[in-house]
Amino acid sequence: MLSQMERASFQPKAPSSIQETGISQGLILDLLLRQAFFEGIVTLGKLAERSKLNPAIVHWIYRYLLKEQLCETRAMVGNDYEISLTSRGRSMAEVALKKGQYAGPAPVSLKDYNESVREQGIRVSATVASMRFALSDLIVPEHVIRSLGAALVTGGTILLYGSTGNGKTSIAERLHRIFDDLVWIPYAVEISDQILTVYDPLLHRAVDEQPQMDSRWVLCRRPMVKVGGEMRAEMLEPIVDEVTRIGTGPIQMKANTGILLIDDFGRQRITPRELLNRWIVPLDRRTDVLSLRSGGSFEMPFEVLVVFATNLALSDLAEDAFLRRLKHKIKVEPLDANLFKSLVQTVFQGANIPCTPETEEYMAQQCAKYSPEGLRACFPRDIAENICGTAIFEQRKPAPTREDIDRALSVYFGH
Repeated sequence: MLSQMERASFQPKAPSSIQETGISQGLILDLLLRQAFFEGIVTLGKLAERSKLNPAIVHWIYRYLLKEQLCETRAMVGNDYEISLTSRGRSMAEVALKKGQYAGPAPVSLKDYNESVREQGIRVSATVASMRFALSDLIVPEHVIRSLGAALVTGGTILLYGSTGNGKTSIAERLHRIFDDLVWIPYAVEISDQILTVYDPLLHRAVDEQPQMDSRWVLCRRPMVKVGGEMRAEMLEPIVDEVTRIGTGPIQMKANTGILLIDDFGRQRITPRELLNRWIVPLDRRTDVLSLRSGGSFEMPFEVLVVFATNLALSDLAEDAFLRRLKHKIKVEPLDANLFKSLVQTVFQGANIPCTPETEEYMAQQCAKYSPEGLRACFPRDIAENICGTAIFEQRKPAPTREDIDRALSVYFGH
């Protein structure tokens, strides 16, 4: 089995000097001043831990602060120094706070970030077996599995479409399982003196044991970022809080080297036309140009597997010229009777509801009556939840009697 280090194609080098960090001494000084200001009294070890900088760099800044009478040493804590800012140091910190209140891990340079993204670009080597494994907890038609696999290996944007309730989102959410390698994601990136946060513990899955490398980077599984109807045009550009001046990278930056799922495509606060216009170049050339509110722009690799999921008709989304940019259009349709019955068995067993072939057959027949357009993948789960809810209310074990199924179907379909 490959080690964590061997599973990552890019290896950040731990800097031992300010020059090797790729960022300026002034930016590091401002960062440590803010951290010391917020802490009041702090050890050098705590500053190194918070800034993720080599202790030697923090000690160098400490000596500079002493020389410029910006801090004073209060005590020794073991082999560490406990310090606090002088009045002059607090004045300097207040100047730094006006530039921005970010006081987290030190950023990496844009140059180093761009290099890391290019080296860690998505390389898919999916097989039929690996695709089946990735979707093993779903009941997915064989042709969908093969179409997805071919799309991933070929590369390019994927559009999953079809009527609601057939599993498009569930399928898309599992595509990241095909990756077994790891990527390094920085806590933050410095761009023209503006710090943009990138690593987000709610979106990125860090490995438990972090290798001893440059601590400004976090070793993670490839990202899987999902946005839905809440998506706005502003989310495609860096966002800087007007009060704190703390910047956040756009969603495609957080999804770089991984998957970005645009769920309920066509129902966002940005129209499909606006979104595709914005990404027409990035989707083709794998490079994005972003704008900073403070002025100026910068280039960033667009190493993102974009997956759209929609229940709207393709003709309602965009013109043919735009749809052509979405290279792989895969329709996810209602299940046939046999797959539906297999799904009923899987869902009912998972919900501790006894399930017999007769139960599966009855569910398929009755759902087909209520839903002439087809047997949707969401039906078994939703019906099972209704059956379990009724049983809990009546203080008994759930049972798939025809009476229970009929009652659940009646409530679910509204008949």
